[in-house]
Amino acid sequence: MPKVLHDDDIVRVTDDVYTVSGSNTNWVIIKDGDGGTLVDSGYPGDREAVLASLEAVGLHPRSLSAVLITHAHNDHIGAAEYLRAEYGVPVLMHQEEVAHARRDFLHQVSVGQVLAQAWRPGVLPWAVHALRAGGTAHVPVSEPQEFPWSGALDLPGTPVPVHTPGHTLGHCAYHLPDSGILITGDALVTAHPTSRTGGPQLLPAMFHTDRARAQASLSAFEGVDADVLLPGHGPVHHGSAREAASAARERAAGRL
Repeated sequence: MPKVLHDDDIVRVTDDVYTVSGSNTNWVIIKDGDGGTLVDSGYPGDREAVLASLEAVGLHPRSLSAVLITHAHNDHIGAAEYLRAEYGVPVLMHQEEVAHARRDFLHQVSVGQVLAQAWRPGVLPWAVHALRAGGTAHVPVSEPQEFPWSGALDLPGTPVPVHTPGHTLGHCAYHLPDSGILITGDALVTAHPTSRTGGPQLLPAMFHTDRARAQASLSAFEGVDADVLLPGHGPVHHGSAREAASAARERAAGRL
């Protein structure tokens, strides 16, 4: 089911950074003059919404320096291969996520795992929505590229990768030091249709390749100087990365 983009789906976080709500998932647009960086690209069914969001902020797909991937689940790489093949936009990610993006293997929640949790509030409606958006489609990236691991990337926004394995092995968040923004992907979210709480949190356990490692990776945010968090799921969070990571850890431990 293609996502229809509405005006309130695009949130201008700063003059040059936008977060966009797709089919229960978010992507981020970072502008730099006439160019930009796209972080993640929604479900396969979000392709037209991704293109519409770029147009809405004054960017053409050909002007993108890269599609930067937090991780290679279907709801984050849905339009990546299209942008690469159609417009020549390189698709970049952590080296440990490259094989996953090619679909040499797939570390993603299975239909069986979802059905086992179907009794939980919100799971079945979310699953139906995800299937319609292309959650089980085969969407490999044919030529994924690893980015240099040391320091800021030479891309609009000069994003600094923060490796946060656990959700997937090569999951990366991205810090935008000049903006005080942390793009957390699925290492830390603020809401999800299958969660009964709001605010900084981990996704439910079934979504993680290694939940214990995902919980441990929250410590990677403690030294990040950011006071605006843009998650892969849920609304923008205003507050320090350290405090958000602490709150997510407390929830994961059942203390909140």
